[in-house]
Amino acid sequence: MSKYDFDKTHDRRGTSSLKYDFGMERRRREDLLPLWVADMDFKLPQEILDDIKTRVDHGIFGYTDPKPDYKAAVRSWYSERHGFEIEDDWLIVVPGVVYAIAVAIRAFTKSGESVIIQEPVYYPFRETIELNRRKVINNQLVYKNGKYEIDFEDFEKKIVENDVKLFLLCSPQNPTGRVWTREELVKLGDICLKHNVVVFADEIHSDFIYKGHKHIPYMTLGDKYKDNLILGTSPSKTFNIAGLQVANIIIPNADIRNRFDFENGAGGYSQCNVLGLAATKSCYEKGNEWVDELVEYLEGNLDYIRNFLKEKLPLIKLIEPEGTYLIWLDFSGITNDYRDLRKLIEDEAKLWLDGGVIFGRETALFERINIAAPRSIIEQAFNQLYDAVIARQNSNV
Repeated sequence: MSKYDFDKTHDRRGTSSLKYDFGMERRRREDLLPLWVADMDFKLPQEILDDIKTRVDHGIFGYTDPKPDYKAAVRSWYSERHGFEIEDDWLIVVPGVVYAIAVAIRAFTKSGESVIIQEPVYYPFRETIELNRRKVINNQLVYKNGKYEIDFEDFEKKIVENDVKLFLLCSPQNPTGRVWTREELVKLGDICLKHNVVVFADEIHSDFIYKGHKHIPYMTLGDKYKDNLILGTSPSKTFNIAGLQVANIIIPNADIRNRFDFENGAGGYSQCNVLGLAATKSCYEKGNEWVDELVEYLEGNLDYIRNFLKEKLPLIKLIEPEGTYLIWLDFSGITNDYRDLRKLIEDEAKLWLDGGVIFGRETALFERINIAAPRSIIEQAFNQLYDAVIARQNSNV
């Protein structure tokens, strides 16, 4: 029997929720069911909320830095759940992983130099590179037999041709749901070492792995790989605390860490969010059972979606996710026009999803859907999609 109730719905409207309260500002309408931005519709367990409330009740929220007990909580989480050890001086606390990516871009490249990514990928990768006036080099993932693979030959070729300095790795991969194997990561790591390319590994989704798969932390590949790494981690996805602005950046190599830390300071950032620190410590100390039940619940959502599509919408292909709470759907069996797909999703199904084009130009006929919501919301969303597709088919008879 489950200890936690993930079926319970919570009204998030009126809380300045980006997901629920900005339909008019972002879509010029308020009638869309939102399953877009990657946060969850689940409430934290009471034992963690009580710790946060205790800190709030103190009533003073001055400048705050992480103490040894905070670092111990982070160390314990990654040691027990992911199998690697962290030394305290490797840890730099910042407001978010995307912020850390921007710091790394400025620390390890100059204006006009190249950073390599693998699209389709989390769209702030490209945006952050371009906003920092660097050049995006894309090693396009290969969509083959319903699964995404890496083109290693193209990866190395583009690094050499463009004198790439930094690689942004998404592991587990967003939006495709791939959980990279050790062999794949080692191949990437060897190429980066050969050509002096620093690896920034964004592992923010590493706590969401489905049965039959195993997340391989980049930290566990071996000393030479670890020595070329900036590891981006955060409790923000695992515990839905993105609004509390905390990420833990782990950098074993002292030279890389000093360069990163210098650029971080140059950006004017120093002390952390006091409530973010309190929440992170509590989450990592008390959240194990909650996360285990959460992943099991998400697998139930995934089972529902898989069966629904198979039985009712076989022309929509699920790219089978190995991890993350984001699923990637191929709508090319429904339409071959991006604008028509947007019309189907928004005007007819009345859903707010993340269109595939924002993750790369080659995936305009895909949609990313956030399944971290009570089952009733997932059912509503897919029934709305089904009704829209059937109505469209009937109108064409």
